[in-house]
Amino acid sequence: MPIYDYFCCKLNAMRIAFVGYEIQQKHVVDTQEDEDSLLFALLSQKGLDIHRVIWDDPKVRWEDFGLVLIKSPWDYHEKIQSFMQWLDSIAAKGIPLLNPYSIIKWNSDKHYLLEMIAAGFDVIPSAIIESGASSGLAPFFSKFNAQQLIVKPCISAGARNTFTVTPNNLPELQAKIDALVQEEAYLVQPFIKEIETAGEWSFIFFNGAFSHCVVKRPRSGDFRVQLTHGGSVHIATPQPHHVRSATAFAERFAKGCLYARVDAVIIDDVLTLMELELIEPYLFLGTVPGGYENYYTALVDRIRQEQDTLSRPSSLNIQ
Repeated sequence: MPIYDYFCCKLNAMRIAFVGYEIQQKHVVDTQEDEDSLLFALLSQKGLDIHRVIWDDPKVRWEDFGLVLIKSPWDYHEKIQSFMQWLDSIAAKGIPLLNPYSIIKWNSDKHYLLEMIAAGFDVIPSAIIESGASSGLAPFFSKFNAQQLIVKPCISAGARNTFTVTPNNLPELQAKIDALVQEEAYLVQPFIKEIETAGEWSFIFFNGAFSHCVVKRPRSGDFRVQLTHGGSVHIATPQPHHVRSATAFAERFAKGCLYARVDAVIIDDVLTLMELELIEPYLFLGTVPGGYENYYTALVDRIRQEQDTLSRPSSLNIQ
């Protein structure tokens, strides 16, 4: 019996919540593989006692679960206060979270990019306009030596309320952005032309180990790489030094994480971070042979760590 199948037989007594969101088609497109359903089916077939649940469903009895596996709460940023309260409630019940509670909270707000920059990592230059502050954008053109800016909420996903700002369109956008900044903090970055020309790289890690990589490219005339905005995904083989750079982000900022996605752009051969996705990233498991199995193997390793009382019987021939 393969070792991971053996341990899953032993571990199926742990009831696992496989966490998603309510409207399953809101943030996906028809051309996108239903990663959640395929992964859930595999984990069930492997013998795990796993159940699909919605993170904000009031009928769920979370205390009935031994582990909460966060997969796709893709609407969390739209209900951020409720999401934080939910995280707090899971932590208060002492139920382990994958990824860990503190890292999910930290990763939910793009202020974390400033921490990375301060630590000396290669990150797209970034500035924050705090909620309620003046959102005058003109000084950022000289600050970043750029003729085009990207402005988006610090808590957001899927290019929500994301603007491309130039000196020409600033007068018509400034009032709208002013109003939005009164409600929440915004991130300001220079527009990176390499996203249009070479695409955005996503490096996927399981338990800190590199698994696979894809390149996401926007459709012609757009800058958004998400499939919901017409972007495309391509299997990619990154250079070893770029994998090492992505690994450095995972090792420093994603300790204890079952999964991590390092989204980056390559500028003058330097891997430069755009975002570190540790909450609900699409993991492109179907793009590489064994992608779903890699997730399963990593999950079993983590379950074994949670069940530290489990010992491996010496009388069985496990291969």
